[in-house]
Amino acid sequence: MKKTLFCMAVTLLSASFALAQNWKPAGDKIKTQWAEQVTPANVWKEYPRPIMERSDWKNLNGLWNYAIKAKGEAMPQSWDGDILVPFAVESALSGVGKRVSEKEELWYQRTFDVPKNWAGKRILLHFGAVDWKADVWVNGMSVGTHTGGYAPFYLDVTDALNTRGVNQLTVRVWDPTDKSYQPHGKQVSKPSGIWYTPVTGIWQTVWLEPVAESHIANLKTTPDIDNHQLQVEVQAEGLVGKGYQAKVSVYDGQKLVAEGGSVNNLPVQVQMPADAKLWTPDTPFLYTVKVSLLKNGVEVDKVNSYAAMRKLSTGKDKNGIMRLMLNNKPIFMYGPLDQGWWPDGLYTAPSDEALKYDIQKTKDFGYNMIRKHIKVEPARWYTYCDQLGILVWQDMPSGDKDPQWQNKKYFDGTELKRSAESEANYRKEWKEIMDNLYSYPSIAVWVPFNEAWGQFKTKEIVEWTKQYDPSRLVNPASGGNHYPVGDILDLHNYPQPDMYLYDGSRVNVLGEYGGIGRVIKENIWEPDRNWGYVQFNTEKEVTDEYLKYAQMLKDYIPKGFSAAVYTQTTDVEIEVNGLMTYDRKVIKLDEAQLKRMNSSICHSLDE
Repeated sequence: MKKTLFCMAVTLLSASFALAQNWKPAGDKIKTQWAEQVTPANVWKEYPRPIMERSDWKNLNGLWNYAIKAKGEAMPQSWDGDILVPFAVESALSGVGKRVSEKEELWYQRTFDVPKNWAGKRILLHFGAVDWKADVWVNGMSVGTHTGGYAPFYLDVTDALNTRGVNQLTVRVWDPTDKSYQPHGKQVSKPSGIWYTPVTGIWQTVWLEPVAESHIANLKTTPDIDNHQLQVEVQAEGLVGKGYQAKVSVYDGQKLVAEGGSVNNLPVQVQMPADAKLWTPDTPFLYTVKVSLLKNGVEVDKVNSYAAMRKLSTGKDKNGIMRLMLNNKPIFMYGPLDQGWWPDGLYTAPSDEALKYDIQKTKDFGYNMIRKHIKVEPARWYTYCDQLGILVWQDMPSGDKDPQWQNKKYFDGTELKRSAESEANYRKEWKEIMDNLYSYPSIAVWVPFNEAWGQFKTKEIVEWTKQYDPSRLVNPASGGNHYPVGDILDLHNYPQPDMYLYDGSRVNVLGEYGGIGRVIKENIWEPDRNWGYVQFNTEKEVTDEYLKYAQMLKDYIPKGFSAAVYTQTTDVEIEVNGLMTYDRKVIKLDEAQLKRMNSSICHSLDE
């Protein structure tokens, strides 16, 4: 018997090795330097959630079986081949590179085992993100369903597991892309111009985690610098009976600086030192936070986290102009429009090093902010923003239809009337995104709508967003349609800056401008369809044009602009208006001049 089991194990290992050897990126598009290092054995091995970390977990990334079937067909009995998770099926790095229509479904399957030392624990199956509707089975038993392409979710699969041996995981995904109401951002079935390739299926890490029956499910951390407090809501599950306590300890490096506790599921109020270190883009200090769940004085669960002491608000400067405020001081927020797309992984960066690279280069370029444009990133992206000192304006990915767009001070036309199903889904997904990102100190501004794309019930949505998270600012609709709600009036103008509207009671910003294009022939997505709002041929020409626009922007700051967003971080598909090429191999401008100008703009309101 032992010999038979050994032979089976050797056969399985040999088959897995053969599959890994056969895997290769699909297609012939350009790729980043990191794509060349991706293999089924090393794909996205990092812990996926640093803001709430446990030491014990199991990564399920790697090669899975896949099949594309007509919508409504039964679970496949045979498979089309292998797909490299967590890359979307349309991407090169998936190894597949195929489209999935709204009339089809994408199926996944793989096996896994559960470590023996997890016996007696509840086993959670985590998905970083799956676009759009995911149905999940373990050993043929349904364990859950989730809709929403941008928020993580998890399922307790303990009761479906085999007590011994191998388990089978099956996932079915349906994604109608732009053929339905759900948020899809820049994904369209026929990419062109500013619209890009669809992203279907699993596009973030899949992983297993063992937890106690009573365990910490989420942390909601809120700093209060005025009262020297850090509030931590320890949201727990599986609490049976009484005697539970939550304990929070805050460290500066290895030094314990504050601690607190609570019972009855109340938030933990930690009294911080009066001289607590404040987080800013120039000094992005993070406190280490250790959280424990105890029952009758005995620790039953613990997680590691972090937090920052910082405050976001608005207020008038010495000249009476409404400004964005960080830690009660005016700040000019300036950064690029960051689409977060990759030529090889589409929504998914080829590696953790690549994910961090774009943020680091943004910092190197002298910016202090990123507008994350109608996309949500994996948790590690936001942690890098926290660590490097980058403020984030977080867009809600757009979906549904577009109402009439008018660029005037206050739009008085009829808003888009969504179906009840569409409206309910928008609210559900926006809430999930906010819940997921709440504790990241880098998040500064919520942006529910962009340029009237799917914009509806603006006043109601903005007021709910502000009420749900009063610790941050709300930009109602970047670029319009404009309503007198929220904290910000946001204008878009291409290519040069312009202030054609002004609101004396809110903060005024230039939410998009620029789009200076330059084609680098060896580093383009397609040979013939490339465009930018304006185009130049040399590094000097692009740099000079950028500096000209930047000076115009600088001249508008005393007149009322308090933030600006330059389009954009990188080229994306046929758009060639990036600071870098799509494959991140060429920086198109003179980096030293870029940094000097950007730094001066970011510090233009320093007192």
